[in-house]
Amino acid sequence: MQEVELKFQVPAGHRSALRRAVTTRRAQVTELQARYFDTPQRHLARAGFAVRLRRENAQWVQTLKGGGDGLMKRLEHNAPVATPPEGEPGLDLSRHVGTPAGDALEALLKQQGIGAADLQRQYGTDVRRTHRLLRHEGAVVELAFDEGHILSGDQAVELFELEFELVSGPVPALLSLARRWVDRHGLWLDSRTKAERGDRLVRGLTHGPAVRARTVQLSRETPAAEAVRRMMLTVMRQVLPNASDLADGLGTPEHLHQLRVGLRRLRTVLKVHGPWLAVDDPARLAGLEAGLATLFTTLGTARDQDALAESVLPALVAAGSPVGRLPTPPVMAEPAGLLRGVATQRLWLEVLALASAPVAERPVDVPAGAAAEVSAAAPAVPALEPAARAGLKAQHRRVLRDAGRFLALDEAGRHGLRKRLKRLRYSAELVAALYAPKAVRAYLDGLRAAQEVLGRCNDLSVARERFLSVVAQQPEAWFAVGWLSAERDRVVAEAAPILAELVEVKRFWRASARRRH
Repeated sequence: MQEVELKFQVPAGHRSALRRAVTTRRAQVTELQARYFDTPQRHLARAGFAVRLRRENAQWVQTLKGGGDGLMKRLEHNAPVATPPEGEPGLDLSRHVGTPAGDALEALLKQQGIGAADLQRQYGTDVRRTHRLLRHEGAVVELAFDEGHILSGDQAVELFELEFELVSGPVPALLSLARRWVDRHGLWLDSRTKAERGDRLVRGLTHGPAVRARTVQLSRETPAAEAVRRMMLTVMRQVLPNASDLADGLGTPEHLHQLRVGLRRLRTVLKVHGPWLAVDDPARLAGLEAGLATLFTTLGTARDQDALAESVLPALVAAGSPVGRLPTPPVMAEPAGLLRGVATQRLWLEVLALASAPVAERPVDVPAGAAAEVSAAAPAVPALEPAARAGLKAQHRRVLRDAGRFLALDEAGRHGLRKRLKRLRYSAELVAALYAPKAVRAYLDGLRAAQEVLGRCNDLSVARERFLSVVAQQPEAWFAVGWLSAERDRVVAEAAPILAELVEVKRFWRASARRRH
């Protein structure tokens, strides 16, 4: 079967109140001791599988968890195991034969050339679970508060997690219920499983690698609304893992960078393709995009500090700057606290709710600014690819317009061009599966030089403003302001011919249009 669940971390200051809220007369308490198995080379963990033997009070259960969407859904099969007269039962993968999870594991083992004998105990958990059932908006949800530890040798990691597992009913009801508990108890969504955290503990790691963008699986037969849902869920598979490590105070500057990339991609989905969802209240999309924009901008202050320290400061110091450190902005949000906040959790849940809600297909709205590109004789319900093509064409044309007058743009105009170019790139990546891979790669490669030079312009401008803000207190910062101004002007002049070359970039969607005529 496929389990549908959300897991939240419980902040220390809320644990007592949460425990009281979960522990009603109908609540049950189960003592859970689990042993997780894998090969020394981590074949299962690398493929997203986990297999465990767990004692639940007096009963043993063997569980196999397989691949899912990396967010809420995952293959799962539980098999009760007879308790031996002495000791513990052994692992037996045949208990999962004939199930979707078991078939997937069998295929993996065959592909990797390994067998059940290669699986060894890697780590364990010791948990006290307080759980009960709740009914909410036509759904039955199991609420489970886990308190305990992940264990590996003499190493241990604390667990204080609240899980919401959908027993029956609609997914939006699960999300609505979770939102209530987030508001009351300051919970924050964590995409890391116990198995992932245990695997890291064994390897001596505090965090996983930063997660990069993934390809959205689409075909030309995909309904438009379904395409948007897939885009949102695929992007969230980049956003949530990076946000989880950062919220726990464990991430790196690269986690923050990839999180902001994911947020920009998510905003692109909403701005360019969001109308295809045909939601009853368009203001809902606008409100979500505005919230994501605020989060993106607030996180940008910390990201800018990291990026400028790496890209600009060394050259500035080498040029002879008497100030060898970047000024700190007067207000710079701490990413962990910001990402744990209720406002951010509401954003994550709203994205998942939009991506999970059943919606009826309706005629696809052409993206803003592209109306003139669609013939009056076009079908009432355009297919996915023509609508995607119209959006790409409109965005590309606007980028070319601004690139052609680049030297006449002021700083705000140059920054706007940079944002539009990024949005065009992300739009192309999101619908890439509809087109020839080689043509898409060539197009994206053609945009790269322009993106890089505009990024350098932006870094120099941001750094200049940082130093300009402190010259009253540090007159020696004028050296940095002057050097950065001159360097920015030099890069702007360098950028003009690079941007002019964008007109030569071959548009991959044109071949698709020709095949239709």
